[in-house]
Order: sequence, then structure tokens, then C-alpha cells
Amino acid sequence: MNRILIVEDEDDIASVLVDYLRHAGYQTERVADGERALERMLQEPPDLTLLDIMLPRLDGMEVLRRARLHGTHPVIMLTARIEEVDRLLGLELGADDYICKPFSPREVVARVRAVLRRSAGGAAAPASPRRLQLDDTHWRASFDGVALNLTRLEFRLLQALSRQPGRIFSRAQLLDLAYEDSVDVTERAVDSHVKNLRRKLAAAVPAHDTIRSVYGVGFAFEEPEG
Repeated sequence: MNRILIVEDEDDIASVLVDYLRHAGYQTERVADGERALERMLQEPPDLTLLDIMLPRLDGMEVLRRARLHGTHPVIMLTARIEEVDRLLGLELGADDYICKPFSPREVVARVRAVLRRSAGGAAAPASPRRLQLDDTHWRASFDGVALNLTRLEFRLLQALSRQPGRIFSRAQLLDLAYEDSVDVTERAVDSHVKNLRRKLAAAVPAHDTIRSVYGVGFAFEEPEG
């Protein structure tokens, strides 16, 4: 049974998270301040930590920074602060995902499942061949055998995103990874190419949002299961 550490100083929110996660089959522990959270994360690392940013005694960003000096277990940040600098700082410090308040408890459970699944890596038995296929020799991409007919730039973007499913990439990171030519391109140009990627992927996987947009941060590739 996976153990989830919930770091949240608001009793009502913490209670809801505990109830939903326990109902989903997780073992939970809740602490209400940053110093206690850091102590628990270092002394007895959980399988995943839900970490609020606004905490007494030590804020969540500092907790994450110190925890990452000693360990790499998954951390999902809970925040009501939507400024881009906070989000990007959290990702650079090693946050695995963000959830903004107010949130749906069901969404939290789904995100927890997804992050734990990614962190398990290759421990699980191999499944069927990956649904997304990329041929970087001929710049060809397909999903479930359906050709996506991507431009080279769209191919590079999809390749960068799909190499680490679930990881949130900022626009600046995607520019560095996908734009190999020395051309003057703004970060917002990524939005247009991602929109085209979504349209082409939707033709192959209409029931799933394969590229998730994270407001104020960037984009993540979410490969459908099955």
C-alpha cells in the first residue's frame, strides 16, 4: 500500500484529502507545518508527498528545496498562488506536478495515481507496445497506427514532451529542446504548435487530451493507458 504524506495546514482541506486518498486505497499521514514535513520526508520518506506552498514555520518551496538535497521521492505541490515565477521555481526545484486550489479531490487522486505510476518506472510488467511511435530517422509519427503527418517542428516538440510522460515542460524549455535553428522565436510560438499537435493527436485519440496544458507553466504529455 502506497503511503502518502499530506502537508496542509488547513484542517478542512487536509480532512478531505485524507478521506479521498484512504478511500482510494492509500495509507495517509498528515502534518500541518513545514518543519515537521521536512523531518518526515527525510527520516521516513513516503511514496509521495502532497505539499502545500503556504505553510507555517517553513514554506513549501523551502521544504522542497531542502528535501531534494537528500531524496527524489515524488512531490505534488498544492498552491493557491498562480504566478508563473512560483510555478517555474517549483518545477526547477524538482516538483513532479502542480494542483491549484480550489481543486477537485477526485483530480488529486487521479494525479497521485499518475505520478506514482510514472515513478514506478519499469518495475511493472511490460505492457503492449507504446501507442505513440516516433521514427526520428524519417521524421514520422503515428498513434495506434494512425499517421500524424507532423511538421519537423511539431515532431521535435512531441518527441521532447513524450520522452518524459507527465513531466511539465515550460515554454522556454520546449524552445531549447525543439527549436534547433538559430531563429528569433518567442515563447508564445509554442502555443500555436501545441495547438496543431493537439488537433492531429485528437484525430487519432479523440477521447483523450494527450497534451495537458498547465496554466502559467507549460505542457505535459499524457499517454493514454491500454
